[in-house]
Amino acid sequence: MGVRSFRRAAVAVVAATAFGLSAAACSGSGSSSGSGTSSQAELTAKTSPDAATLAKLPAKVEGAEIVVGDPNAPHTVKVYEDPRCPFCMHYEGGGAAAVAKLAAEKKVKIRYTIASFLDANFGGDSSKRAVNAMRASVDQGKFAEFHAAVFASQPAKETDDAFTADNLLKIADKVPGLRGPAFDKAVRENTYKDFVKAAEGAFEDSGVNSSPVILIDGKKPTGDGRAIFSEEAFKKVLADAGIS
Repeated sequence: MGVRSFRRAAVAVVAATAFGLSAAACSGSGSSSGSGTSSQAELTAKTSPDAATLAKLPAKVEGAEIVVGDPNAPHTVKVYEDPRCPFCMHYEGGGAAAVAKLAAEKKVKIRYTIASFLDANFGGDSSKRAVNAMRASVDQGKFAEFHAAVFASQPAKETDDAFTADNLLKIADKVPGLRGPAFDKAVRENTYKDFVKAAEGAFEDSGVNSSPVILIDGKKPTGDGRAIFSEEAFKKVLADAGIS
């Protein structure tokens, strides 16, 4: 495992212990070449419980980021994620709901940097394929809803190389109006591999060493970090930061 990948995995283990989650979730046992540890698996395609809110949010690509919500919103929530990271799934099922509702009220915009470093940690290409599909969903005006559905459908183990093209299209079936020739082709042919590479590069260049990392107007949330996994707790954190 490379030094950078090891640092990220180690941070995740510490976080897992603090949050009472599986300490092995992001520990990583693969080499930096991405060999030998991944396994393909089926997954259950799910939709987000906040799909109705997310479906109304616009998204656009800005460089290596995907920006969701009104670009003129007065506040910014910055999110660093990897599709295979279980802690990101817990954030998307918790604090992200509070952020989405504020975005729907045009109080915040959300800037996503979606990395794929866990592919190097655990092998396979799940994160890369998922990021490519998320980028393709922007073109169909369905990013916010599909992005959340991908995390909701995350396999039980990040070592499962489960975000195959077929499984990503199965998840896309849960998002009304997303499937079509252009989207399906982009998913199957990895049309946005250059964006995937740029997003991972932006993640590395940011100095972020783990995922998820959430910044509110450029600052880390107050408290011990657990609030991001609870909608109500993170709603209070956002209010304390002047967003309510």
